Amino acid sequence: MDVLVVGAGPTGLTLACDLARRGVTVRVIDRAPEFPRGSRGKGLSPRSLEVFDDLGVIDRLLAAGTTHLPHRKYRGAEVVAEVDPEAGRVATPGVPYPVGLLVPQWRVEQILRERLADFGVTVERGAELRTFTQDVGGVTATVGETEIRARYVVGCDGGHSTVRRTLGLRLHGETPDIQLMAVGDVEVDGLGRDAWHQWFADGGAVMLCPLPGTDAFQVQASHELAPDGTPLEPSLETFQRTFDRVAGVPGVRLHDLTWRSTYRVNVRMVDRLRVGRVFLAGDAAHVHPIAGGLGMNTGVQDAYNLGWKIGHVLAGEAGEPLLDTYDEERLPVASRVLDITSERLDAVLAAIKESGGGVDAVSAPELTQLQLDYRWSRLSRNLTSHPDGLRAGDRAPMSGLSRGTHFQAYQVGNTQVLVRPDGYIGLIADVNDTSAAADYLRSLSREE
Repeated sequence: MDVLVVGAGPTGLTLACDLARRGVTVRVIDRAPEFPRGSRGKGLSPRSLEVFDDLGVIDRLLAAGTTHLPHRKYRGAEVVAEVDPEAGRVATPGVPYPVGLLVPQWRVEQILRERLADFGVTVERGAELRTFTQDVGGVTATVGETEIRARYVVGCDGGHSTVRRTLGLRLHGETPDIQLMAVGDVEVDGLGRDAWHQWFADGGAVMLCPLPGTDAFQVQASHELAPDGTPLEPSLETFQRTFDRVAGVPGVRLHDLTWRSTYRVNVRMVDRLRVGRVFLAGDAAHVHPIAGGLGMNTGVQDAYNLGWKIGHVLAGEAGEPLLDTYDEERLPVASRVLDITSERLDAVLAAIKESGGGVDAVSAPELTQLQLDYRWSRLSRNLTSHPDGLRAGDRAPMSGLSRGTHFQAYQVGNTQVLVRPDGYIGLIADVNDTSAAADYLRSLSREE
């Protein structure tokens, strides 16, 4: 077997889909006995939508989600402000998905599992990785009582990653002293599904966001406290109590709580993403504040960056050193995302102190992930200037590009552009430089 993917969340499933469509033999294991149904993350960035367009699931995702859901902010029953943070963004040929998509994480995972099944791969549930060892030829993993041999292993198994722990890597960073937030999926009587309802008061906060394709709302709320001041575990009773205390709107009843959890702000990441034949991706490698919803999306970008590189190495189209560029490219991105989400969390915490303020204060161009680049990477080669000011390492405009697993070339004026399989520009050269593209691709196969 070529690749063992540990963890069947959005990161692991994205990677598995990308590998499977390349003809790579892949297994996906997950220790959970059942697939999760909690909303958890609920937003896909414009860049993630481009990834899922390439993977062939965009139509299903768009049908399952919604865009431009207004943020409606209240003082009691009075609406004090309503805003669409993404108003005015329109699609263009180069940016076909200018706004994010509201869709519960469990539905994203379901759609990716369906896509993976198209390639004859199913997630192995209740399959827990216990340990692994590696040598020059591959990795031997113990899953339950069974040994599995793979060329590579990728740990996409979340913040409590067994893969990370077995590698001896730590999440470095901090847990800021910020109050926890209770979150859950509930049904609600007395509120419409046409907006994300938000209440902020001195005594706390409560938000109710309708989840597309369901009868549920995701509730996010301040924790209720026990008499000794410690946070109570989230429950239907505590969510209703918070709503009554903070919002105070009569006739609104929460019921049928199906999932609950607690968000704790963490700002942590590893200092390396590869140890030999084993890689980390997503929350196994970096955990972020929830502001902006970049956790799930950054994991998707990790997978998309790594998938084509493993695929090219296994196909003999590139040498092992190409895999080092995963660490080189994604570690700085993870670090920047930690900064962005911390900055946006601070912006929200400041905004909700003012009348009419809300989580729309999180909005910033960086959250689209369309501005992400790898200009510093050894894979980015500028031999001339691009007439539109683009540089190697930038995201290529999607207009004129087909989907698929290969490098693509296009021409702008007297400039030739070579685009990597993940949609980033690898080479910019003069159109008369007939050897530039071949030299670039040949460099990928060098062992030094």
